Amino acid sequence: MSPVFDNIDLFVDGFLTSLRIILYALAGALPLGVLIAACRVSPIPPLRAFGTFWVTTFRNTPLTVVLVFCAFGLPELGINRSFFAFGVLGLVLYTSAFVCEAVRSGINSVPAGQAEAARSIGLNFTQGLRFVVLPQALRTVVPPLGSVLIAMMKNSAVVGAFGVGGDLWSTGQRLTSALGYETLPIFVGGVAVGYLVITLTSGALLQVLERKVAIAR
Repeated sequence: MSPVFDNIDLFVDGFLTSLRIILYALAGALPLGVLIAACRVSPIPPLRAFGTFWVTTFRNTPLTVVLVFCAFGLPELGINRSFFAFGVLGLVLYTSAFVCEAVRSGINSVPAGQAEAARSIGLNFTQGLRFVVLPQALRTVVPPLGSVLIAMMKNSAVVGAFGVGGDLWSTGQRLTSALGYETLPIFVGGVAVGYLVITLTSGALLQVLERKVAIAR
């Protein structure tokens, strides 16, 4: 474990960078996924078709392919950003499809009478979805949505391996390839532990949220 403690400052910086990737991706994937879910259940056929296309495309495309397109395809279209921005964008697009399906399952679990009641008091589809259906649906999707978000946190390692410098994964790579440290202590004692801290803490917070939501219901 000495290689880890000898480079603890690098691992702390890598941990914080990985946390930044996760938080930015979370802030983008959640609202985008909810928006796509609204398209999926919309009464307007073009919106439903768009939502179906989005989910089918990103759920069936490997994350690495999405990242390659963001990093090398978008610059061909005149969009130039850092690898960090492209990595976060790819993770947002990929994760939003899974967030969408989790939220859509919650929307479908809300009794149809709730939407009919919303229409009976004069609310349109958007208002009924926002004020009546979604608040109930989001309570039921905390466990599946939590699984999606945990998977996103682990997928952030793919983003790091793709070329985003300074995160946990790239820190481990640099220490083993450039500085010659042994692979097992670095990746088990430093990289794996860092991701475990993130995922286990997030899982505990999600369990607390699930219990509070269950009480509210």
